[in-house]
Amino acid sequence: MHDIRAIRENPSAFEAALSRRKQTGLSSQILALDEARRAKILAAETAQAAQNAASKEAGAAKGRGDDAEFNRLRGLVSEKKAELATMTAEADALDAQLRDLLLTVPNLPLAEVPDGRDEDDNVEIRRWGTPRSFDFTPKEHFDIGGVKPGMDFETAAKLSGSRFVVLKGAVIRVHRALAQFMLDTHIEEHGLTETWTPVLVKEEAMYGTNQLPKFAEDSYQTTNGWWLIPTSEVTLTNSVAGDILDEASLPIRMTAHTQCFRSEAGSAGKDTTGMLRQHQFEKVEMVTICTPDTALAEHDRMTGCAQAILEKLGIPYRTIVLCTGDMGFGAQKTHDLEAWLPGQNRYREISSVSTCGQFQARRMNARFRPAGGKPEFVATLNGSGLAVGRCLIAVLENGQQADGSVDLPAVLHPYLGGKTRIAASGALE
Repeated sequence: MHDIRAIRENPSAFEAALSRRKQTGLSSQILALDEARRAKILAAETAQAAQNAASKEAGAAKGRGDDAEFNRLRGLVSEKKAELATMTAEADALDAQLRDLLLTVPNLPLAEVPDGRDEDDNVEIRRWGTPRSFDFTPKEHFDIGGVKPGMDFETAAKLSGSRFVVLKGAVIRVHRALAQFMLDTHIEEHGLTETWTPVLVKEEAMYGTNQLPKFAEDSYQTTNGWWLIPTSEVTLTNSVAGDILDEASLPIRMTAHTQCFRSEAGSAGKDTTGMLRQHQFEKVEMVTICTPDTALAEHDRMTGCAQAILEKLGIPYRTIVLCTGDMGFGAQKTHDLEAWLPGQNRYREISSVSTCGQFQARRMNARFRPAGGKPEFVATLNGSGLAVGRCLIAVLENGQQADGSVDLPAVLHPYLGGKTRIAASGALE
């Protein structure tokens, strides 16, 4: 959420930054509501002062026995009391309108973020690995012979409908090994603290990390008001909501492996085959809470953590900076990692790492106290390290062989009891 004082002090700069995200005219709406709210607050304060003065004068009139003046002033006190109640209610209503409007305004992009309309205007900044040359036509993950026995979409559809999968046998063992490998790497090599969190959260947590109110249709809500998390960004980031942290405790770097749930409301017709886009999936998330002046360095560090996973797995990838038209609602700047999928003959997103500045912290009221200073809002960052299902797809497609077997990355072998491949029969060997 944005600081109304900053908008008030420099509305043209705010409007110019928002225009880069194709948002126009919002500063005038915000300032009009803010001006009306402040006018009502001033009117309420004036009514309160008049009520207090009349009450004091009424006491004096009663003390000197002037009943007529006392009754007049008592009536004035009642009148100002009612006026105060009206003005306060109107101020509260305008304050709620202003907050509701601010909650729908996206974060401002950093100056270094490239301008653009959509994904076609994103800018590649790094490429690692060379896509493998096949002497046969590579298949998508769900068509690989050795994978088919362990990837059951029909049973999943019977149980839950479309965009679900049942994994079993060798495939789910590789899936589980990937998650364990990611966690161990982030903990032992990248210095992240493993955290286990609920997947059901209160509504205020979804507001804190800007899933609500704007993207309610993208998530699932239970009948008793809980929300299923779309990513553990929600829980990890909100773990400091309402806190005032010591600067010395920062940065806080966390990672969690959780189930995630998304309705995919805006993806009708996209990626309908395979398990690239699911309603239920697993992800190893990374979240950092830090001081604002260190956020950009943390962003690069987190991107490096995600890249390291792909490099250890030997998966070719590219890193791109999202343009203003493709960036997420809460981000100031985002790096996407796209893994090479030979079955699709293209790079596909496997991780998104964003710095949000103080945008989420202001929504959560999460602050830190500098040494000898007043509390300030922290900066928050989040990123996939990685999406486990999509990483599974990349491993299967890049390791496939002509006979339908799959050679698995060496770093996974210890997690698979020394097994090195999925045979064409579907067995782990």
